[in-house]
Amino acid sequence: MTQLSDTETGLEPVAADAREGVAAPPGAAAFPAVADGYRRELTAHCYRMTGSMHDAEDLVQETYLRAWRAYGGFEGRSSVRTWLYRIATNVCLTALEGKDRRPLPTGLGAPASEPGDTLASSTEISWLEPVADPLVAGESSDPASIVGERESIRLAFIAALQHLPARQRAVLVLRDVLRWRAAEVAEALDTTEAAVNSALQRAHAQLSKADLSQDTMDTTLDAEKQAMLDRYVKAFWDKDIASIVSMLTTDAVWEMPPFTGWYSGREAIGALIDTQCPGGVNDMPMVPTSANGQPAFGLYLRQPDGTFAPFHLQVLTLRGAEVEHVAAFFDVTLFAKFGLPASLPAGYVTGP
Repeated sequence: MTQLSDTETGLEPVAADAREGVAAPPGAAAFPAVADGYRRELTAHCYRMTGSMHDAEDLVQETYLRAWRAYGGFEGRSSVRTWLYRIATNVCLTALEGKDRRPLPTGLGAPASEPGDTLASSTEISWLEPVADPLVAGESSDPASIVGERESIRLAFIAALQHLPARQRAVLVLRDVLRWRAAEVAEALDTTEAAVNSALQRAHAQLSKADLSQDTMDTTLDAEKQAMLDRYVKAFWDKDIASIVSMLTTDAVWEMPPFTGWYSGREAIGALIDTQCPGGVNDMPMVPTSANGQPAFGLYLRQPDGTFAPFHLQVLTLRGAEVEHVAAFFDVTLFAKFGLPASLPAGYVTGP
């Protein structure tokens, strides 16, 4: 394994403490090499628990710090990976105490009835965030493992998890995603196997209410889907609303936090884009990226000087070769996390 640097392990503050005379714990020097390779999967775990990419990164930092301090007392009764997951789970549970769940607009109520009405937004709600794939992608080359990883971070699943109390969420993730035995979960959460099984049953009952259709689980982009996405990008550049809505399923959903309303069906979504989107023809280029194991795009908006500034990040859920769901996140600070340019030049052109 490649040894992690201080920056990669997030241990720079600890190194500063050591320079101030605080002794490093026994065995700490070996910790980076032992813990190398787990950061991305721990980030995915903390993201499932919190629904926030930013919180997940911070909580992984805290996990590594606690593990570094405790490594001298690690007795090897479980694998280092299992030990780190236990720490991360409890770090998340502590962080979630007293906090509201992170919703999407679809989790707040019925769809908006008038797409042309003034859009209401809320900055007081801590909204669900997308996650950049490189932060959480596993290293497996096994196709089945890759599909499983993508399923466990897809936006609909993360949104559904947020409806669970934190401990039920932890039980479900540890049992169903990580495939831990009930006894292992009970030990990690300092509870009984009976309590774990009961929590899992309640979590399954709640998740059964979510529309986690098997049709949306296959995130493989074949030639037909890629061609549709290319047309989708071109349609936004042309502001061809008829073309955009033709690529949506008849029951498609469009939501865009921090705006609290959401919209269902081709007609409503088309009217929304027509009346609320400030860009015109050749004003809205889109740059591809990926989020939550799904296709995503950074949409830019032309500025008075002709350049293009970030506008929102779209995460698409596909059903076959149609778009079933669009979550447009109006948080331009996300662009850097997704490796998207801070701006596009005035001469930028989409498509042929």
